[in-house]
Amino acid sequence: MNRRTFLHQTGFAAAAAGIGRLHATDDPAAATLAEHRIESIEFKDVRYRWPRLVGKNSRLGVHGQHHKISVVILRTDQGASGWGVAQRIPPEKRATLRGRRVNELIDPSRGILPGVFRELDFALHDLAGVILDKPVYQLLGAKGPKENLLYSGMIYFDELEPADNPAGLDKVIENCAWDLDHGYRQLKVKIGRSGKWYPHDKGLATDIDIVRRIYRTFKDRGVELLVDANDAYSLEDAIAFLEGVSEIPLFWFEEPFREDRETTGKLRKWMHGNGFGKTLVADGEADPDPAYCLELAREGVLDTILHDTRGHGFTPWRGLIPRLAKLGTSASPHAWGDRFKTNYTIHLAAGLGNCCTIEGVTCESEDVDFGDYPLRDGKVRVSDAPGFGMKLLV
Repeated sequence: MNRRTFLHQTGFAAAAAGIGRLHATDDPAAATLAEHRIESIEFKDVRYRWPRLVGKNSRLGVHGQHHKISVVILRTDQGASGWGVAQRIPPEKRATLRGRRVNELIDPSRGILPGVFRELDFALHDLAGVILDKPVYQLLGAKGPKENLLYSGMIYFDELEPADNPAGLDKVIENCAWDLDHGYRQLKVKIGRSGKWYPHDKGLATDIDIVRRIYRTFKDRGVELLVDANDAYSLEDAIAFLEGVSEIPLFWFEEPFREDRETTGKLRKWMHGNGFGKTLVADGEADPDPAYCLELAREGVLDTILHDTRGHGFTPWRGLIPRLAKLGTSASPHAWGDRFKTNYTIHLAAGLGNCCTIEGVTCESEDVDFGDYPLRDGKVRVSDAPGFGMKLLV
């Protein structure tokens, strides 16, 4: 059954039968959702892979290539279904959801309702979009651009692998070229080699060398670089690194060290006085304190907030992004790990605006159709399919 036929039979036909009058509301979307009850909650694992082996960063070992992730599928008594990434919920908790009306679980204008399991956030947004025949970004208000900057977050410590015969820095250049050919124009380059894998001075020098090599090699292709130290630097390291790449107009400097009012403020002040006034200081990813990060944003210490798309939650992000916009602080929800989070973040950006760029995680899968999100010349276009526009193939 196609979606329009489904809507006709489950929405308009139900209203004509008078069922909707049992749950009268001034909100047409809520009235439509009220016609659907949760009939089943199913979890399964799906496979995905990155197009190449992804190596180390400043703190972690090899990230690998082949992965599995858990998803939840929600089906209603009217034949609608929605799904999303989720940790498994115990059977006794799943049982409390069966028979619940969808409008008791999610308000399309706000997100999941208080008391609803946060693991259902993505699936309920997807389900609401399917029932209402709207992409999620339209449920959020469609306040942002339909095309947004997308950067490759594919690490770039590739010179260290394989451990028994390291490839060298030319491998980094090769992988950057692959990402540019794929459609990216922004590349986030991991730095912080001195944190674990190199002696301090050699690691810092290699960070500077590789960033300069990438920019020199690809600047004629319009490349724009972001850097991310995963909290491996000191303030002195961060300044030394920036001095070493002073000719490069960095888009942002992510996690130079643990976010801190005094130290981050000193770096921000130094950057403004030394040619990096337009480079964003981005933080708040690892083990974040959202309230503290909001204080730093309010004080102008942080330019961009990076809480994880899944870890912070889709509905909490819906509330946070407008608050950041009022402070003049941009958002870029952290999406590393899988294409699911990238696509979810694309809807946040198109729905709410105020996302300076989006983390792209290139993935392939036999279990999932990731949908219509074309990437051209560094910008990704949001899917206009209902929900998040992704399909399970298993």
